[in-house]
Amino acid sequence: MVKSEVTTIRLDKSVAEALKRFKRYPRETYNEVIHNLIQNEEETREFNGFVQKSQETKMRELWKDGDYSGWEHA
Repeated sequence: MVKSEVTTIRLDKSVAEALKRFKRYPRETYNEVIHNLIQNEEETREFNGFVQKSQETKMRELWKDGDYSGWEHA
C-alpha cells in the first residue's frame, strides 16, 4: 500500500456542515467530497467554455456586418 501525503486544513463549522450535505453516502470522506466538487467544477468550466465558443461563433455569424466589438468581454 502506498502512503499518500496529507495535510490539515481549517474550515469554518458552516463550511463543514455544508460539505456534509454533499456526501453521497454517510461514510464518504471530506477528501472525496471535495475531490468530487473540484471535478464537477472542472467539467462545468470545460462545458461552459464549449458553449461560449459556440455562441460566439453564432453571434459573429449573425452580426457579420454589424458591430460586435466588445463581444470578447461579454
